[in-house]
Amino acid sequence: MANIPVDSSAFKVFDMQELSAGSFDAALAGAGDELAVVFFWGLDCFNCEIAKKAMLAQPEAVRALGLTWFHSNVYEHRELGRRFMLHGVPTWFFFYRGKRLGRATGWHGLGQFEAAVAAAREKIRVLNSGASAGNPVDRDPESGKSSTD
Repeated sequence: MANIPVDSSAFKVFDMQELSAGSFDAALAGAGDELAVVFFWGLDCFNCEIAKKAMLAQPEAVRALGLTWFHSNVYEHRELGRRFMLHGVPTWFFFYRGKRLGRATGWHGLGQFEAAVAAAREKIRVLNSGASAGNPVDRDPESGKSSTD
């Protein structure tokens, strides 16, 4: 697969770090307190190319989201596709301090992507307000359940 050319313009423009199964967790940990997003894509994926071109058409708006970007070709790194139970690409997963906050599946325009980012930021706010209020409960951001539930 490495010999097939891929349009990597979006990866460069948004400074997306490539991830493999071996580098995934350490790279996300390296994002620290930033909202991280992983763009899962595939080779010869028409919708992935549409998403990249749409993002490139509005680079300042995408950069204004303040995300730490990563990407992974799930056809090359199939174990990541299995790990996140991906049934299609493009898919973006949002992470904070290594915890999965949610995902956006398919490119439905910048507005919907912005809404997904806002939802992830709200989950971060809730997580941080619970911990800062003297309640350091470790909650699963997707289910809302604590480790004691």
